[in-house]
Amino acid sequence: MSGQNPVTPDAEGLAAAAKAATRAAEEAAGQAPGKARSLPPVHLWNPPFSGDLDIRIARDGSWHYLGTPFTRFELVKLFASILKLEDGRYYLVTPAEKVGITVEDAPFVAVDFEVADKGRDQVITFTTNIGDTAAAGPEHPIRVTRDAASGEPSPYVMVRAGLEALIDRKSFYRLAELGEHHGGWFGVWSQGAFFGLIPSAELEAD
Repeated sequence: MSGQNPVTPDAEGLAAAAKAATRAAEEAAGQAPGKARSLPPVHLWNPPFSGDLDIRIARDGSWHYLGTPFTRFELVKLFASILKLEDGRYYLVTPAEKVGITVEDAPFVAVDFEVADKGRDQVITFTTNIGDTAAAGPEHPIRVTRDAASGEPSPYVMVRAGLEALIDRKSFYRLAELGEHHGGWFGVWSQGAFFGLIPSAELEAD
């Protein structure tokens, strides 16, 4: 892939290191390995940069290695657990290695959500394509960007540590059904926070 350099170890070696790091994190937390999914403490790891690896996360959330889609969901979940965002770049990190990867848009896709309560007490909990959940709120904000040319909206929700999920189209339409006007915006409430989806004036103009 253009702009990327060969790196050692390869994806297989990185996966082995990630598994070992995950087991160590579970043991340190007093958890039985494999009994519950525990995210490794990547925020504590700062190894030297090892180079770029030809891994790409497409806009639809699919992972590719050397141009070929990943076929093992367990491997996608493993690599997603050691994903880290630093200075605008995405890396897969273990205690000993840090390799750069390509992310076309957001690293995750929010494929569904559940709603509890109503109004300002409403809680919207998203589920991503890898099974993570995030309850929208002050720590997990929703934001919407607009394509400068087409005006097409791209909605996102924060999942963890700067890593966002692109909210898929069907979920965004469902989200809009929960919307109301507040402060000049049409948007949704979750955990007491209001997230604007589109300026109210634009809807009134239609």
